[in-house]
Amino acid sequence: MNRTTGLLLALVFAANAGGCADVQPWERGDLAKPQMALNPNPTNSAMRTHAYVSREAASGGDSAEGGGCGCN
Repeated sequence: MNRTTGLLLALVFAANAGGCADVQPWERGDLAKPQMALNPNPTNSAMRTHAYVSREAASGGDSAEGGGCGCN
């Protein structure tokens, strides 16, 4: 590793380390809101996926490709 690569790697590491922050206990409520979840309605999503897969009559039929026959 030459000097330029090492310097660049150190600069990238320093820039990424600056993005870390401590979350105070009173700030955690903002991060725990339902709209901050990856899937805000897991039950609704599971029921919708189950109904879609049942209509497709094939396992894995919830993807964008393929037809109802299950032959992707």
